[in-house]
Amino acid sequence: MHANRSRMPAAAPRKSGKQGVPRRAGRTAGALAAAALLATVVPSAQAAADPAPRIDLTVLVVDDGGSAIGAITAELKGSGVPYRVLDLNDPNRPVLTPAFLSDTVDGRPRAKYQGVVLPHESAFGPDSAEHTALQTYERTFGIPQVDAYTWSHPGVGLDYTTDGGWSGVLDGVTAAVTPAGKSGPFGYLAGALTFEDNDPAVSESYGYAGRPRAGFTSYVDMPVGGTDGGRASLVGEYAADGRRELVVTFAYNQHQRQFRALSRGIVEWLTQGVHLGRSRNYLSVHVDDVLAPDARWDTVRNCTPGDLDCVGGDPEAENPIRMTAADATYAAAWQKASGFTLDMVYNGGQGEQWKTEHGGTDPLAARLIADRAQYRWINHTYTHPYFGCVQDNSTVPWRCATDASGNTLWVSRAEISAQIRNNLNWAAGKGISVDRTELVTGEHSGLKTLPQQPADNPHLAGALADNGVKWTASDNSREPRQRAVGAARTVPRHPMNVYYNVGTAAEMTDEYNWVYTSRADGGSGVCESNPASTCLPAPLDPATGYAEHIVPQEARIALGHVVANDPRPHYVHQSNLAEERLLYPVLDRILADYRALFAADTPLVNPRQKDVGTELGRRDAWDAALAAGKVTAYRIGGTVTVKAPAGVQIPVTAPEGTRKQLVLGTAAFGTAYAGSRSAWTAPELLQTAVTLQLPTA
Repeated sequence: MHANRSRMPAAAPRKSGKQGVPRRAGRTAGALAAAALLATVVPSAQAAADPAPRIDLTVLVVDDGGSAIGAITAELKGSGVPYRVLDLNDPNRPVLTPAFLSDTVDGRPRAKYQGVVLPHESAFGPDSAEHTALQTYERTFGIPQVDAYTWSHPGVGLDYTTDGGWSGVLDGVTAAVTPAGKSGPFGYLAGALTFEDNDPAVSESYGYAGRPRAGFTSYVDMPVGGTDGGRASLVGEYAADGRRELVVTFAYNQHQRQFRALSRGIVEWLTQGVHLGRSRNYLSVHVDDVLAPDARWDTVRNCTPGDLDCVGGDPEAENPIRMTAADATYAAAWQKASGFTLDMVYNGGQGEQWKTEHGGTDPLAARLIADRAQYRWINHTYTHPYFGCVQDNSTVPWRCATDASGNTLWVSRAEISAQIRNNLNWAAGKGISVDRTELVTGEHSGLKTLPQQPADNPHLAGALADNGVKWTASDNSREPRQRAVGAARTVPRHPMNVYYNVGTAAEMTDEYNWVYTSRADGGSGVCESNPASTCLPAPLDPATGYAEHIVPQEARIALGHVVANDPRPHYVHQSNLAEERLLYPVLDRILADYRALFAADTPLVNPRQKDVGTELGRRDAWDAALAAGKVTAYRIGGTVTVKAPAGVQIPVTAPEGTRKQLVLGTAAFGTAYAGSRSAWTAPELLQTAVTLQLPTA
């Protein structure tokens, strides 16, 4: 739950009658926009011979510690946009002066920041020298300002809420992107924007909807005053006194879907569509244990046979869960209908063992092999053994076995290597195309597993190198950052909360209740002792709990990753495609919600594991270069120049029509996404910087 109970921006005055003086609003919005654009080329209305200013591609964030500023900062950081934070709560912070904001470089005036984010429009106090310095800077260089969260009042170009507007809790309210928003910074959205309402007992977002005054253009609005009461703005642009502000009048945090949907447009507006950084909406789903059976949850003992804490019973004899040929046929048909490709993470040896134990035939394998070209395939080792230390199962939980001298016993390099190699050979013999650089070990084993195994198996890196593995999966809930394993690197994956050991909705709900209800309600009580967990108020109904509670919750969590520029794959298990096929309702909900939210020019990106690994590696290198101060980027008129350390790929986003300077001539820059062009790029041969030519107006 990510509740946001803010009511009023911390330093904004509460309305008392109609006091407050609006800025002058004598210009039309179009004239103001033209003036702002001109100001990015000529810093003032004086001689045209003055050199065009240099605008550095860095954002200034003025931080008051509030959730709105935290959300925008997270968006800048996550997409790779350089920014500097000025902390209002730091008594030793720099004073915002003209020299802090601008100077001269090589005889050319320089604006040090291409955009400014404030908690609200009067963050420094309306009569302060800092407020005056900032407004003069913005007016001189045409620098946009975002008011992260404010209230509806004339000072930001809106009527008071009592003048035909509205204020209150926005949970469940459906807002809309206006025609101006669609043709402007929010054109990547489909139109409707519904505020989350995850818990009826909690107010999650509060806001003010005001009617626009002269100089204000609404980008997102909502109905007010009943069916014929018109609409009032929640997000819009106020242009007055030669300045432009993006005004947001509702509270939010970085996790809420309404913010995540709008965050791209906020950054595009703030940077005028030209910035370092790049983002996409990613979704990949790995289906582990394909061809292997998975043990089934025991609803009486509340455990899974075969686990160390489940006393008695033989998991092989207790109706394990395994896909059938009909399930495979359904998977192929679902992919085609949904336009989404699954990654089949397979165990060839498990399939061979099943065939041996069932009369020499395996209809599931035959069907999957016949449809092999419709999926992506990832090596999951031949028989799914554990690759870490040798496990001593005489205790619960298990521990690493040791020799007589107390040294940890490890699964050998030869065994690990054979498991990887044999599974590749199995696939090759079936005509299945597998990228040998990708691997998912059973249970992510071989990597450190706290608390029992605090280090990687020392034989793992060598076995990966023996087989050309460059990308090995890890569990994002344990290790969210990519890291090296010898010459290979990890690819963290999000576990989806659709359990591996259930085949029916009733089983899933039963186990979910065991985990997420209190001891008093018949649960395990784990939710009471784990500070990161929350107990259900009451156990879910076994007949309806999966569809009514678990599906929407898991879809919401996964979609939260998707719209946060997070490329990490999600993983489930083959059991989730079997029997009642529990995965599909979750995926259908994710896809439907996504497609209702985003326009056709902003499709889901469905990367394979190695592409995710490459993306994460580039981000780490880019973040390190930014942190070390080794990136220089600026715009002069219609030319963008970026310099970074050799070998570091540079993420850049620019408008359609942008061209990259080559040694001879130019070429179209980047790929289209969400109405812009973007790419990871680097200087061409014999060049020391990336140079882009922006389209002319």
